[in-house]
Amino acid sequence: MPEKALILEDGTIFNGREFGSPAVSFGEVVFNTSMTGYQELITNQVYHNQIVVFTQPNVGNLPIQSNIYESIEPTIKGVVVRNAGMIDPDDRRSLDYYLKRHNIPGITDIDTRALVHHLRSLGRPVRGSLVPVADEHAFDQLNATVLTNQQVAQVSTPKPYPNPDVGPSVVVIDFGLKNGILRELSRRKCNVTVLPYDVTAEQIMQLDPAGVVLSSGPGDPHAIKSSVIEMIQKIQATVPLFAIGLGHELFALANETDSERLPIEYHGNNHPIQEIVTDHIIYAQQTMGYRIKRSAVNRQRLFITYVDLLTDSVIGLRHKYYPAFSVQFFPDGAPGPDDANPLFDEFVELLTKRKEL
Repeated sequence: MPEKALILEDGTIFNGREFGSPAVSFGEVVFNTSMTGYQELITNQVYHNQIVVFTQPNVGNLPIQSNIYESIEPTIKGVVVRNAGMIDPDDRRSLDYYLKRHNIPGITDIDTRALVHHLRSLGRPVRGSLVPVADEHAFDQLNATVLTNQQVAQVSTPKPYPNPDVGPSVVVIDFGLKNGILRELSRRKCNVTVLPYDVTAEQIMQLDPAGVVLSSGPGDPHAIKSSVIEMIQKIQATVPLFAIGLGHELFALANETDSERLPIEYHGNNHPIQEIVTDHIIYAQQTMGYRIKRSAVNRQRLFITYVDLLTDSVIGLRHKYYPAFSVQFFPDGAPGPDDANPLFDEFVELLTKRKEL
C-alpha cells in the first residue's frame, strides 16, 4: 500500500499507509469510541466535513452490507484506523472498495491511541488533512482551508419525498437524516413524508401531519437560519413533535435554551445516560459537538428528562405545555444499544392520543 499521512493544523504528523481513495481531503478531525457499526458511522451525515478516527483497532473485518446504510451518499471526509481489514481491490464488499467508490480517503497502520490522546490534549476543534506527502505545501493548503458552517444546507434533501405506510402521517424534517429514524418509524407503520430543512410551518401543515420529527444532522445549531427556529416554535404548539440530535439543539433554541461548543466532541455507543424521572441508566449512540448546561435550560418552558453522566450535559428535554420532546442521542440503535428505542413508541402514542381527542 502507498504511504499516506494525516497532518493536523498544529503541525503534528501521523504517517501510515493508504487505503480507500488516493484523494487529498480536509476536515475537522474527531474520534469515535464505538466497538461496532463502522458502516453506519461512515454513512451517518452527522460526520459531514469530518475525518473520523476509530478507536476500535480493527475496522472493516466484516463486509459492507446493503441494508444498514444511514445515507446513500456518505459525506465523511476521511477514515483513520489502526488496522483496516479486507484490503482487497476486487472485493466489492470490502471497506477499501467502498471508500474508493465514494472517493473517500483512508489511512491505516497508525497509532490511533496516540492520536486520540493528542486530540484530547489540544482541547479544541482541530482541522486535519489526509495527504500523500506531509510537506510544507500540504500544511499551507491545510492552513488556507476554510470549512463551511452550512453543513445542513449541503446534506438536507432538496425536494420532499415519501416513505409510505398505512399508519399515522408523520413529517420528518431533514437536517442530515439517518435512515435508522425512517426504519423505526416504518416499524410502527408511520406514513412518512421527508421535507427539506428550510420548509415553513405553513407548508408542513398543508400535509395535515399527525406529528413531526426533527432529524439529527451535522454542524453548529447557531448557524441555522432563524426561519427554522420560527418554524419549530409554530409546529410544537400545533402537533406532537420529537426532535433528535441536532433537532434537540434546535428545539432548545426555539424555547430560549442555548447550547455551547464542547472543547472535545463526544462520539460513541458507550455513553451512560440517566433518565431523570426513574434514575434508570441507559446506553445509546452519541454524536455530540454541542451541549446544553443545566443552568441554561429555560425551566419556565422545559423539563430536563435525560443527562449525560460523562459531561453532565442536558441531552433530553420535554415541553411543559406542548406534546413536544427531544433527545441529543440516537434512539434508533443504528449502530449501538437499543435501550432508548421505546422513545419512538412514546412518540407514536402521542399521535394516537391526539387522534382520539
